[in-house]
Amino acid sequence: MATKQTLLYKGIKYMAWALPLLFIGPTVIYNAFINKQNNWHYLVLAVGIIICFTAIFLMFWGLKTIMKSLFND
Repeated sequence: MATKQTLLYKGIKYMAWALPLLFIGPTVIYNAFINKQNNWHYLVLAVGIIICFTAIFLMFWGLKTIMKSLFND
């Protein structure tokens, strides 16, 4: 059971991109809720939610790629 190195590195790269987004997304959402009197409130909130969903998607895709490299489906 050999590991496909290139596929493993690709999965780790997805996880590495997701890590900062996991911190940036909730920070942007918090900032949107603090500044409710601003006209850009809903736009900033939408951007924060999109960042969070992107982080979740990248984590899922990274784990899926890592599992594929380890278990050779």
